[in-house]
Amino acid sequence: MDSKMRISLALLAMYFIWGSTYLAVRIALESMPPLMLTSTRLLLAGGVLYVYLMWRRETKPTAIQWRNAFIVGGLMLGGGVGGTAYAEQWVESGLAAVLVATVPLWATLFAGIWERWPSRIEWMGLIIGLIGVIFLNGEENLRSNPVGALIMLLAPISWAFGSVLSRRLQLPKGPMAFASEMLAGGLVLFLLGLLRGESFSVLPTIESAAAWLYLSIFGSLVAFSAYMYLLQTVSVTLATSYAYVNPIVAVLLGVVFAGESLSLMGVVGMAIILAAVVIITFAHQRPNIPAAKQAAAAD
Repeated sequence: MDSKMRISLALLAMYFIWGSTYLAVRIALESMPPLMLTSTRLLLAGGVLYVYLMWRRETKPTAIQWRNAFIVGGLMLGGGVGGTAYAEQWVESGLAAVLVATVPLWATLFAGIWERWPSRIEWMGLIIGLIGVIFLNGEENLRSNPVGALIMLLAPISWAFGSVLSRRLQLPKGPMAFASEMLAGGLVLFLLGLLRGESFSVLPTIESAAAWLYLSIFGSLVAFSAYMYLLQTVSVTLATSYAYVNPIVAVLLGVVFAGESLSLMGVVGMAIILAAVVIITFAHQRPNIPAAKQAAAAD
C-alpha cells in the first residue's frame, strides 16, 4: 500500500469514526462515570497495542520518551478526550463536536511558536472561527451549563497544543508512540477519576458497555493511531482537518439516534466555525517538517 492510500485511509478513519464517538460517549455516560470511562478505554487500547508491540520485539520507550508521552498524552488525551467526555455530561454530543471543530484554529495559532506564525488568510480564518465560537456561546445548552461550556472550550485547546507539541518532542517511533501516549493519558485520567471519587459502583448497561468497547477499539486504537500517523506524515493543518467533518457526522447521528437539535444560533455558529476551518486548511499549504529535522530539534 503506497503512502497516498495510507494517508487517505487514515483521514477517512478520523472523519467518520471520530464523528461517531461523540454519540458513543453520550451512550456510555448513561451508566459510566466520565473520567473512568475515558481512562479505561485508553488503558485497554494502549495496553493491547503495547503488548502486541512487545510480542513483535519493538524497542521499549526510554525514560525521556515516557516523560514526553505523559506530557503529550496528558494534554491530548487527558485534557482533550477526557475533558470532552466530562463536558458531555451537560453538553449535547453534536454541540461538543462543533466546539472540537476549533482544534485547527488553535493548532494553527500554536504552530507559530515553533514553525511559523499564521499568514494573513489564516489570521482571517482564526478571527472568523472565534466569531463562530461567540455565536455558539449563545446556544441555550451552553448558557445553561457554564461548567460544561468552559470545559468544552478548553478541551480542544489542550488537544491542539498537545498535537503541535508532539511534533517537537522525542517520542517512540511508529505505533509505540500511540501505545505509550494512550497508556500515559489513560493513567492520568484514572488517577484524576480516583481523586474525584469516581468508581464503577453500578454495573454498566449493555448499551453503555457496547459503546465503551466501540470507543476502546475504534475511537482509541484505530482512529487515534491514524491521527498520530498523520501528525508525523502531513501538515498539522491537514491532520486536524477531521474537525470540519466530525461535527456534521456527530450532529446527524445525534439528531437521528438521540433526539438532539441545534438552535438557529447554533447552526449559524457551526457554519461560521466550519467555514473558518476550511479557510485555514486550504490556506496552509506549507509542507510538513521532515522527521529527521524534528528528531534533531527534540530533547
